[in-house]
Amino acid sequence: MPSKTRTGFGYDIHRLEAGRRLVLGGVDIPHPAGLLGHSDGDALVHAVIDALLGALAEGDIGALFPDTDPRYKGARSLGLLETVMGRLRARGAAVVNVDAVIVAEEPKMGPHIPAMRAALAPVLGLPETAVGLKAKTNEGLGPVGERRAIACFAVALLSWPD
Repeated sequence: MPSKTRTGFGYDIHRLEAGRRLVLGGVDIPHPAGLLGHSDGDALVHAVIDALLGALAEGDIGALFPDTDPRYKGARSLGLLETVMGRLRARGAAVVNVDAVIVAEEPKMGPHIPAMRAALAPVLGLPETAVGLKAKTNEGLGPVGERRAIACFAVALLSWPD
């Protein structure tokens, strides 16, 4: 058994903007609007990154990949996650599991969840069975409910060997 475990929590929200690609969990999802962001705007991967960084006590995605840095303009969020995984491995940690929630009124996320899990698992170094992912609506409330944004929450468990 590992001698040390830590849990991290992540959250992200991005506005929807007409004419942008919608990328969630590293998967392109057909929709007339995508998430506005300095990178590809993948709020799900951003929430996972924040959960991992939280468990490492290393701040958040904005501190590591600031939106003022032109190197990250249009960056693939799965690539940013790969960088975080390198930091995590350098500290001797491993991801035990990740669980996340996508909150969106539309498009329907259910059909895309298997592809998102398949995209996230190898980057996290996990089997797909250790990547929990579900989708909820916001019941018409707030910017998510008004179809102006998508929000994501994630929790990650890390372990260090003896």
